[in-house]
Amino acid sequence: MSEHRRKPPQGRGRRAAQPPPSGRRAATSRGTGPGSHGSRAESRRAAQSSGGGRRRAAAASASGAGAGHGRGRGRAAQVRKKRFIDYPRSDKQGARRWVPSWKQVLGSCFGFIGLLIVAFAIALWMVDVPDQAKAEARSQTNVYYWANGDRLAVAGAEGEKNRQNVSLSQMPKSLQNAVIASENASFWEDSGVDPMGIARAAFNMATGGDTQGGSTITQQFVKNNYLSQDQTIKRKVTELLISIKAGATMDKRDILEQYLNTAYFGRGAFGVQAASQAYFGKDVAKIDASEGAYLTTLLNGAALYDPYEGDQKANEARSQKKWSSVLRREAEVGKLSNAKATELIRKGLPDIKPPKKAMDKKGQKGYLIDLANRYLINNNVLTREQLNRGGYQIRTTFDKKKTFAMRDSVNEIYDKNIDPKKRPDLDTHVQFGGASVDPRDGKIVALYGGKDYVKHFTNNADETGVPVGSTFKPFVLAAAMRDGIRDRDGAKEQSAGQRTVVNPDTSRYDGDNKLLIHNYDGTVWKNEEGKIWRQTNDGGYSYGDISLREAMVRSANSPYVQLGMDVGIPTVRKAAEDAGLLSSSLNKSNVPSFSLGISTPSAIRMAGAYGTFATQGKRTDLYSVTQVIDQDGKKLPMPQRHSEQLFSPDVANNVTDVLTDVVQDEKGTGSPARALNRPAAGKTGTTDGNKSAWFVGYTPQLSTAIGMWRINDDATAKNRKFLEMYGTGGQKKIHGASFPAQIWTDYMIDALKGTSVEKFPAAQPLGEKVFGPGMSPTPTPTQTETESEEPEEPSDSPSDSPSDSPDPSDSCSAHDPKCDESGKPGDDEGQTDDGGANQGPGGDDSGPGWPDGGAGHGGADGGDGGDGGQGGNDDDGGLFAGTGNKPDE
Repeated sequence: MSEHRRKPPQGRGRRAAQPPPSGRRAATSRGTGPGSHGSRAESRRAAQSSGGGRRRAAAASASGAGAGHGRGRGRAAQVRKKRFIDYPRSDKQGARRWVPSWKQVLGSCFGFIGLLIVAFAIALWMVDVPDQAKAEARSQTNVYYWANGDRLAVAGAEGEKNRQNVSLSQMPKSLQNAVIASENASFWEDSGVDPMGIARAAFNMATGGDTQGGSTITQQFVKNNYLSQDQTIKRKVTELLISIKAGATMDKRDILEQYLNTAYFGRGAFGVQAASQAYFGKDVAKIDASEGAYLTTLLNGAALYDPYEGDQKANEARSQKKWSSVLRREAEVGKLSNAKATELIRKGLPDIKPPKKAMDKKGQKGYLIDLANRYLINNNVLTREQLNRGGYQIRTTFDKKKTFAMRDSVNEIYDKNIDPKKRPDLDTHVQFGGASVDPRDGKIVALYGGKDYVKHFTNNADETGVPVGSTFKPFVLAAAMRDGIRDRDGAKEQSAGQRTVVNPDTSRYDGDNKLLIHNYDGTVWKNEEGKIWRQTNDGGYSYGDISLREAMVRSANSPYVQLGMDVGIPTVRKAAEDAGLLSSSLNKSNVPSFSLGISTPSAIRMAGAYGTFATQGKRTDLYSVTQVIDQDGKKLPMPQRHSEQLFSPDVANNVTDVLTDVVQDEKGTGSPARALNRPAAGKTGTTDGNKSAWFVGYTPQLSTAIGMWRINDDATAKNRKFLEMYGTGGQKKIHGASFPAQIWTDYMIDALKGTSVEKFPAAQPLGEKVFGPGMSPTPTPTQTETESEEPEEPSDSPSDSPSDSPDPSDSCSAHDPKCDESGKPGDDEGQTDDGGANQGPGGDDSGPGWPDGGAGHGGADGGDGGDGGQGGNDDDGGLFAGTGNKPDE
């Protein structure tokens, strides 16, 4: 053992084996303990030495820890950099950590595109190309129900009955060229889709616009194989996928053939073969270039281009324009020579045959079904194509009992009185039309559309172009009591809106026959040729000084023509619209005879408008369908119905009170309706030339309109002419009080059987006492031009010649109806009771016939109006004025 190695100190027992204490305790122990051999200074130095050691150890420890932490952070950073997607970016600070790198952006784009390709491939693999057989199998029937839930009819599967497939070789090349040129000129070269059209459709859907547009023939072929025609993004995407697959896997000739065999052409015709038979009565193989071009126009909305559908004149004009554009387009793309196209256009539209109706719609069923379908189409519940494809359950508002009661009432009158064999020149072509409405909620409960839907396709309850005559007068009275007459003496202040509300009992008007009509400011009314005009009364009878109530009861024309001029024709027109008549059915001329019913609203609309008075001035939307259930059992949303108070209860109740007298007064023209034996209000109407007669009336629960007329052609809407009814049914003249009032009464008795008798609300007095031109607060008796005692039955026709001129006088009032506008007695020069010419050839029986749409004005004796002129009124004796016709909605 080395001599330099010091021996460890010797301890005692267990304590010696323990290490010596450190720090202050050790020093203290050594310095103060019993065995201590060092001084205090030594102890202090030892303590200081021990403390310094601790600080150095702490520093060393801290240094080591820092080094270890730095190494750990480096390792963590290395781990983060190795992430598959370094986002947020670890090597950036602050907001820059969240900005992706170009590699990340590019990688994300490639990844997204890859996913789209995979998804597209899967979707393309899952869809099937159209199968023509499956498309045909999807055509189903619609089931229609009465209001009580009983089955009305099974119809609408016209696709099954009116479909016949033909090969492309049987379709004329001219037809194929017309379709391709018009619908998809690049058909033979494109891939089956139109990217620009798709982008346009997507933009329109995103912005809420029209979702149609830009489809290729392939896309249209695919769409034709869908039962649902909903314009949704899901359906559009599905259509796109199928179109791409069809374009890639199907032969173009097969696509064109199947498209032309499944496309809808209207009239229940699916495919060109059925369409050719429906419109031209021959096989498609036999149609020429002009007929092929017309069938092509139907692909863009058959209901708009069929001259026998809807607004027929508008449809014919649209079809002429579209048909011409198809031929020009063929020439433009080189499929038809310019010379040939010009020649065909010069010849005009091909001969289009009227539609034939399906036998499952015979009797009244077809009229009810068509009205229900029109309601659904016009209110965007279903498209016409959806209805024809079928599969819907449709609950209507039609009351089974009431519908049969109206049919039976018409048939009874017809069978007892109309005999075409006995009176072939007088009783042929007689038509009746009627409709009944519940005024409390607007539902159409019954209608009579004609003898048989299959034989007479025009729905006589809907708008048929028949003037309504004096049944229009209540709207004139309503306007006078709601809006008032204009101030004659303050004409220059009319801009201030000065008007006087009329009291129907105290107000007095001149009821003389051949009354000279004045403007509200006292000047004599003149037509466009500068001729003045006298208003006649039915039978040539003069009533003298008469109240508006009495004039309504007797159906005197002169007072109401002058009242309409005092109120203002535009104001009267607005009152009629507010009551519920369609603007499209109202004559657009502001002529005096407007107040006497030269307009042509339908029986449905007349019943609804009178119902507004029955409900104290509240107009309610009319409707004919309450529920539609689709193929999946889902209820389709129905249009919301609206009610609006458009006449005050006082005005409506006063109109009702006056019309009640028309029925209840023994001298009232509507007195035959008293047989109903319950409170009822109504009005008769007979038009010029005795070409139509009406009775419209109501109780608080039911409003009904019945019309009667003769028309020369029941099968077609073209070249129609309304015929006189003098001698029809064995009567000298058909009045509203005759057959129409009898039918109305018989029907209402049956329809209201078992219901409570309800009274109308009491009418409260309103308005002021006003006087027509030439009238005064103390009128003198007026000498009538006929016998002093009123005849029980009006004479056959109004007088054909103007009244004698009054004796000259220097003291003639400017408001005197016997004076001209200068204030001097007239001498009949330039005066006429035949209306002269106003917007068309006038005069007695002059001008082209009814109803081509012009605005000619005919004579007081019933002369037909000009091009499209409509008849004046026989008990209204006035002008004709033309207007277009549009079906009720």
